[in-house]
Amino acid sequence: QVQLVESGGGLVQAGGSLRLSCVASGRAGSRYAMGWFRQAPGKEREFVAIISWGGRSIYYADSVEGRFTISRDNAKNTVYLQMNSLKPEDTAVYYCAAKGTVAAATQGTTYDYWGQGTQVTVSS
Repeated sequence: QVQLVESGGGLVQAGGSLRLSCVASGRAGSRYAMGWFRQAPGKEREFVAIISWGGRSIYYADSVEGRFTISRDNAKNTVYLQMNSLKPEDTAVYYCAAKGTVAAATQGTTYDYWGQGTQVTVSS
């Protein structure tokens, strides 16, 4: 089992920035690709970004490309999502998730583990 705990959410004005963190624990030695998803009220869960275990493969949703940056520090078992130029439409609960590879990254059903989520609210 892998446990994922997100943090860093909050309330920010449009144009502002936030950095989300996701700490993984359990199953020492496992190498997972780590992704971020988000879900706004009344909407389906949406892929945001993914990074491979070694950090060489990174993919973003078109809606966040150029504004968000995903990174990881394997020594700290932590993945980050730096969010800049935030917009009200970025408001959602953000979840991190783990899977074996970056294949089928946008499909939430292919992920093995999920965190509980952290709320991000962007005011206009």
